[in-house]
Amino acid sequence: MEQTLPQILAYAGLAFMLTLACIGSAIGVTMGGNATIGALKKNPEIFGSSMILCALPSTQGLYGFAGFFLTLSKLNEMPVLGLGQGLAILAVGIGLGFVGLISAIQQASLVSNGIVEMGNGNDVFGKTMILGVFPELYAILAFAAAFLALPA
Repeated sequence: MEQTLPQILAYAGLAFMLTLACIGSAIGVTMGGNATIGALKKNPEIFGSSMILCALPSTQGLYGFAGFFLTLSKLNEMPVLGLGQGLAILAVGIGLGFVGLISAIQQASLVSNGIVEMGNGNDVFGKTMILGVFPELYAILAFAAAFLALPA
């Protein structure tokens, strides 16, 4: 019975980690897709490049899933889960989840602008791809920090 609260906290952390990052990715790829549909009306030849840019925000959901998988594996290896460990997993989950949510949406905003400009005939695919990496870096940092902060 004394393990109930730590387990609730740990599983809440897993839920935050996975759902927030995946929600951000779903919003992000939808934003890119909407920009692509509008841009295709002006320039139907940009579909391939636009599709690649639309996929960029999907990686935050993958980081959330990878963090979920690694954390769950570590959680299953723990014979006894203490309150501090449960709180640590909750904090890791909230951190990775919110960074994934926000960075996916911000990345989508950036690539959507690039897609619109590609539709207007400007050759900005490469530059948009490079700039789209910057919000991604923070999702990668959050994933690495989450992995390093997991309790032993």
